Amino acid sequence: MRRTPARRPTMKDIARRAGVSESAVSFALNDRPGVSAATRDRVRRVAEQLGWQPSTAARALSGEGSATVGLVLARPASTLGVESFFLQLVSGVQEALSPRRLGLLFQVVPDLDAECATYRRWWAEHRVDGLLVVDPRAADPRPELLTALGLPAVVIGTLPAPLADRPAISNIWADDTGAMASIVDHLHELGHRRIVHIAGLPDLAHTRDRVDSLRAEAARRGLADVCSVPTDYSDAQGAAATRRMLAQDRPPTALVYDNDVMAVAGLAVAAELGLAVPADVSIVAWDDSVLCRSTHPSLTALVRDTATYGRHAAEQLIALLDGGPAVCVQDELPRLAPRASTAPPPA
Repeated sequence: MRRTPARRPTMKDIARRAGVSESAVSFALNDRPGVSAATRDRVRRVAEQLGWQPSTAARALSGEGSATVGLVLARPASTLGVESFFLQLVSGVQEALSPRRLGLLFQVVPDLDAECATYRRWWAEHRVDGLLVVDPRAADPRPELLTALGLPAVVIGTLPAPLADRPAISNIWADDTGAMASIVDHLHELGHRRIVHIAGLPDLAHTRDRVDSLRAEAARRGLADVCSVPTDYSDAQGAAATRRMLAQDRPPTALVYDNDVMAVAGLAVAAELGLAVPADVSIVAWDDSVLCRSTHPSLTALVRDTATYGRHAAEQLIALLDGGPAVCVQDELPRLAPRASTAPPPA
């Protein structure tokens, strides 16, 4: 038996049930003058009883917004399937958006030019009311573009320059410099002097901050055998970089990875080469995850509540959409959790 699809309630249905005209329903539901307070209350009660919701398409056409925020990720799509950071971040974003009945429009693109083109298209099509922007860069065209388009946004991550002249762009960030310093402190106290950082994409601001912090901490301690190696965050490039570093005449005694996926890949490479972790080489992962806690040995990692980080970012965007001022907020500093993958270097 063929079932008839459920029909969404319309303003005509509300008008019929409330005993008023459709124009009165429109005035009441859109908070416009032209109806009495009693009529407005009656119309809203009927709308709630019928389960009526405003059409996002109609809101966009009327210039009242789309009830949607956007997130574009310019990363190799192949690196996203196993990395937990963005899944946790998005879960926190949704936690803040859901009570406000705001949707999240998510898209993966190959590069920054494609990301900017997506913003222009979404603006022209009235697809989003605001944006969450990730992976700030040293020379980043996005703040200027979003200001020109008039799209409120929250940039997640360290910005290379303040946004004092961007009244509709907020910033939330964690101290990558301080986090790297805590890793070097831990490894140096254990006795490590040859440290290699298997880094992420080199043009990202947070990668640069981590690299600069590693260099500064090494210089302060007089460590000459310290370096960073860029990758695309994938397990394949993380493994390849690990293999090259461990094949050197004077291999590192400690490896620091910019995500959990590369750290687990590095652990596998060490085993392949017959090296014991941590007896022969220590391993640290940047962001903790179930992967880090499930390996043998379990991986020393930086711990932070990534879902809460995402929720805070979404809350800042909601505040902008509600007419609040742009702000710059430092989130919680990631905390290093020493585990079985780090120990003093071999004698």
